[in-house]
Order: sequence, then C-alpha cells, then structure tokens
Amino acid sequence: MNAPTAHPAVALVDDFVAAPHAERDTRFRDLVDALWSDGRATDAALPAVPALVRALADSGEERQGHLAILLGLLAESEYPDLDGPLATAVSSHLDLYLGLVRTSGAGRPLVLALVYLLAHFPHRRADILAAVSGLGLDAEDLSRLDRGVSLLDPEAPDLGRVWPSPSVWTLNEDERAFDRSWIKALTPQQLVANWDNDTRTVHGCAGARAYWAVCNGDPVNLPAADVPEDRAGQAVPAANGLFAPHEAALRCPTCTGRLDTGDDTARRTARCTGCGARYPVAGGILDLTTVVGADEATDAGADFLEKLSRVPSMGLFYEAVARPAFLRVSGSNWGGAVTPDDEDRYIADHIRPVDGPVLDLGAGAGRWTAVVADTVGADRLIALDSALPMLNVLRGRLPEVPSVLAGAAGLPFADASLGAVVCWNALQAFYNDAAAAIAEVARCLRPGGTFTLMTFRRSDDPVYGYFQRAHRFPQHQGGLQLFDADDLRTWLADAGLTVVEDSGPGTFVFLNAVRA
Repeated sequence: MNAPTAHPAVALVDDFVAAPHAERDTRFRDLVDALWSDGRATDAALPAVPALVRALADSGEERQGHLAILLGLLAESEYPDLDGPLATAVSSHLDLYLGLVRTSGAGRPLVLALVYLLAHFPHRRADILAAVSGLGLDAEDLSRLDRGVSLLDPEAPDLGRVWPSPSVWTLNEDERAFDRSWIKALTPQQLVANWDNDTRTVHGCAGARAYWAVCNGDPVNLPAADVPEDRAGQAVPAANGLFAPHEAALRCPTCTGRLDTGDDTARRTARCTGCGARYPVAGGILDLTTVVGADEATDAGADFLEKLSRVPSMGLFYEAVARPAFLRVSGSNWGGAVTPDDEDRYIADHIRPVDGPVLDLGAGAGRWTAVVADTVGADRLIALDSALPMLNVLRGRLPEVPSVLAGAAGLPFADASLGAVVCWNALQAFYNDAAAAIAEVARCLRPGGTFTLMTFRRSDDPVYGYFQRAHRFPQHQGGLQLFDADDLRTWLADAGLTVVEDSGPGTFVFLNAVRA
C-alpha cells in the first residue's frame, strides 16, 4: 500500500519557509502563482490552506507577513461571498490570527499584514476590534479595518467616503445631507454594488500598504499638503481680459473656429467667429462643455457665475489628502521615494517652452500649476481640467491663470499653437482617452515644444498590481487602470513626440518628450 502523497502546494509552502532571504520573494511568487492569479484562487488553494496556516504559526516574522497576505488574498477571492469554502477554511483559524496580532507589536509590517487578513471576517467584528485595541494602530489603518469588518445596513447605509480611509472624512451637515440624498435615490441592487466597491477599495488600500511593508519595511507617510482656503460662498475672482493674450491659440470645440473672448467680465461669454457658438465665461473659467444661444448669453454667464459660487470644494480634499495617498498606492511610494519637492524639480528642470502659451493639462486644483507658473510665468499659462470643483480651487489660489473647462481627447487649441504642455499626475484620470490625448498634445505643440508627463504604470508584481486595480474610483468603476510603460512610449512615438528623458522609481513614470 502506497503512502499518501502530500499536495504539491505543500512543498511550495515548505520551500518558501526554508528559502534564504535572497530567494524569499522568488519563492513567494512561486507559491502565489500556484494558488492564486489576478484575484482568483486556483484549485490548489483550498487543500493548501492547512499548510499555510501551520507555516504562519511556526515561521519567523520575516515569512509570517507574506503568509498573512496570501491567506487574505485567498479569502478575498470569493468576495462578496463571505461563507465560501475558501473564506470558511481561512476564517476557521481566526483565533490564531488574533493571537498573533496581539503579540506582534514589535513588528509593524506583520501587524499591517494581519490587519489586512482580519479585515475579511465581519462575523467576528467584536473579537477583531478588541484584539487590535491596544496596538496603537494609525487612525487610518484602524478605520479601514473597522470598515472591512462591517456589514451593509440597508436601513442606514454609509457609502462613498472610504478613500483613502474613512477616518480622513469630516463632514459638515450640508455634506451629510448631500450624501443622504444620493444614497436614498439608489436601488437595493445599487446599494449593494456601491457597498461592495467601497469594500474592495478599502481592502485594496490596506493590502497595498501591508504588502509593500512586508516586502520593504515600515511605510513612511509624507506630511499632508497645505489645504487651500475654502472659497465656498466667497466672491469669484475678477478676470477682465484674462483670455485675450491666448485668443490666437483658443479654438471652438464645435467647429474649430477662432474664439473671441472680448471683455469676458462684461460679456460673460466667448463667441466662436466661425459658427457663432457661445460659451459661458465667469471667474476666469471658460466653460467649453456648454453651448448657449446668443439670446441666452447674458443669463448663461450669470448662471455660470452663480454655479461657481456654490460649487463644492472637493479640490481642497484632493490636494491635502487624496492626492498624496494616490501617489502612495499608484506609485508604490510608501517609502517616500518621491517627494513633492522631487516633482517640483522635475517640472522646473524639464519644461522648455518655445513661443506660445503653455498648457497645464489635467491641472486639478492647481498645486503643480503653481510650479509651472513659477517656471514659465503665469502670463503664458492656461490651465485645463474636466472637473469644475478643481478649477474653482485653482482659480482661488492662482487668480492670474485663466482656466478652461474641457476634456483632453479634443483639445480646444489650434494646430502648432502651444509652446509646451505639462500633464502631471493626470493622464490616468482619462485612461481610455490617453492615446487620443497624447495625439492631441502633439497636434497642438509647436516644433521644439516639450511635453512633460508624470503618471503611473502597472506593477510587475502580480500581488501589488492586484491591489492597485482593486481601487474603485468615480472614473475607474471597474478598478483603477494604470499604464504599460511600453504603450506610453508607443503612443508618444506615433504622435511624433521624441522621448528625451524617461525615469521614475517604483511604479512612477516620469517622461519628457519634444515635438519633432
């Protein structure tokens, strides 16, 4: 009678545990590949759970963090089913995980990995929160865990305020009323879908932070950026003649005719000299997403001015909280390898405009628009973004810079009219239109003008890449999409742009290109 043969995955567990430090990551990749792929468990995963749990109990801390991450990935592979066979098998050893987290105060990466694992078991919510209560977790880590072990209450759903962690959101009564209004309008199916997306985002952020930590050491949080002043209810800055110096470059998105901004403060519209279309102008923002008739021009401009005075200041939160967190997740920047000063220097060192206006494409709330303005002069600069709340904040901090509300796939500028373009931490926001946007940049640039770009690439590590994609944002409902660096280079070359600098640590992409 033959002796029973151990499951092949058990040998991979043993190989990982016994591997010297230099081979640790390679052996872990082998183990992951055998049990899990892009969010789905393989047939070998369920039989391997007992061996993974034994190794977690018996290994040293250098291996335990990786094993906790893998067990969390296996439990998560069945989400939103919380009672599937894998989730049940992994959760049946919860007392072991709780014991480890209580005694692992000295090993922060291991604690983060265990917190990520524990966040998948809401049926033991009280026990889990009690076990971590004395660990001194950061407020953001604790609030992500708290949200992970919560279940949807259809009678009082709390949705949409989880990124980068629930703890960073402080809402006034108007904001709470706004949340209640849009949540109330959701169907039961939409409630569940939003809850599940929020949960995946929480797991993605917690997992990215924990996995980076077990591979590299303690994460470093960069200081938060200064929060611009909230301009809600304040007068919109005057903008008399702000667009006049750039009229030669501006074009109508309807017919590509030349735009006459005239005395935009008085007229409150810009008129196309070709088709006659009119577009609202107020507070230094030209809205090229809205066409109004000639008889509506004055009212439309006044309505736009009123809209600006009431637009929410999401840009404030973006600047101080969301953007730094996005860099950590998308750029694998948990160690602070790229600082805001590094970004400032890259822009200042590489933007080399020829004659013509300089465009800040996807300008957001203006943090890096200010750097471009310092580099080339505010009088040469135009900011463009598709989000009015962002431009509203930008105009408050940079009243000398005119702003255009428009998309990136069809830039409202003449051929060979711009001296330089900067697109900083924005290309991924219009991922599906990225190739078209790059072609548009090339069309609008004058020969010799520079295109200075910072965005992110997908991680080569399948586990970290999964955590990147797990994030559900408004423009990435199916998961965060980042680029293949070769695709970016191909799109640049096809557009007639020559890359002269290409760098970036982690999963950052820093590129500087020149129009041939």
